[in-house]
Amino acid sequence: MPGIRRLGSHEEDRAANYLLGLGYTLLGRRVKLRTGELDLVAFDGDILVFVEVKSRATGLAEESVSRKKVGYLIVAAQEYCRKFELEDRECRFDLIAVEGDQLRHHIGGITPD
Repeated sequence: MPGIRRLGSHEEDRAANYLLGLGYTLLGRRVKLRTGELDLVAFDGDILVFVEVKSRATGLAEESVSRKKVGYLIVAAQEYCRKFELEDRECRFDLIAVEGDQLRHHIGGITPD
């Protein structure tokens, strides 16, 4: 499993560098909270963005974000906002899918029901 974790960290680093190149302000990587972990947290202008980074060897990475995972992300994001007093900020959930050399950024690609 260490190899998989190392690969995930590499993909998250690639995604973070991509966002920095777009002018985002990175607030955190692999943010561990009591309720879960957030891959990347950033500001896109005034919008607080929680970014899930997914990579898959086969199939579409986008397909690996289950409703259950979305629920965990929302709870972790709420905890993050409380912890850093950001409850009044507009926020969104993005997905960055990494497959080989290709990176796909889905702005607002994760939607709470």
